[in-house]
Amino acid sequence: MKVAPSMLSCDFSKMGFETERITKAGADFLHLDVMDGHFVPNITIGPSIIASIRPYSKLPFDVHLMIDEPLRYAEAFAKAGADYITFHVEASSDIDETIDKIRSLGVKPGIVLKPKTPAEAAFPYLDRVDMVLVMTVEPGFGGQSFMEDMMPKVRSLRKEIDRRRLETLIEADGGISAKTIAACSEAGVDVVVSGTGVFKAEDPADAIRLLKSY
Repeated sequence: MKVAPSMLSCDFSKMGFETERITKAGADFLHLDVMDGHFVPNITIGPSIIASIRPYSKLPFDVHLMIDEPLRYAEAFAKAGADYITFHVEASSDIDETIDKIRSLGVKPGIVLKPKTPAEAAFPYLDRVDMVLVMTVEPGFGGQSFMEDMMPKVRSLRKEIDRRRLETLIEADGGISAKTIAACSEAGVDVVVSGTGVFKAEDPADAIRLLKSY
C-alpha cells in the first residue's frame, strides 16, 4: 500500500515545515486538494501555494482538482510542480481533452469519481490515465467518515484494470485511517489518501507505517 498524506489536514501556517515533516515520516506521495468554492463548497489552495512548497520535498505531488474547469487550469498546476493531476469526470471540461492536455504538460493524468458516480464512468479512460481516484467521502471537506459502500466500486475497477492488464493505480480518499485501511486493501486499492489519520496522529511516521503494512 502506498500512502499519500493530505495537506488539507496540515497546519497551513507552517506548510513548508509540514511538507518536510511528512516527507521524513515516510510518505510515498503528497496529496494536495484544490477546491474552487464552486465545484465543491470550499476554497483551499492554488498553484502559487503548491509552487511555494515544492522545494521542501522530492515526493511526487498528487494534485486533486476539485474545480469546475480543470482543462483551463491544468497548465498552471503543472508549472507549480504537480507530478499527478487528477480531475473529476463530473466537471465541465471535456474529459479526453483534459487528459491529453495534462499528458502534454509532462504530468501524469488521473480521473476522480464522486461517491454517486459509478465505476463504469471510468472504464473508457482506464488505458489513458495513470490513476483513478475513488472518493470515499463527499468531496469538499476533510475529517468526514469513511464510506465503506464505495468498496464495491473499487472492486469493479480492480477487476477491469486487471482484466486489461493495465498499470493504472487505484487511489481512495476520505476517512482513511487504521480503522478503515483493511477494507481498502481487501478491495484492491493501491494508494490511500489520509489527512487527519496521519497529520493528527501522535506519531505520523507510525501512522504511515501502519497504513503501508496492509
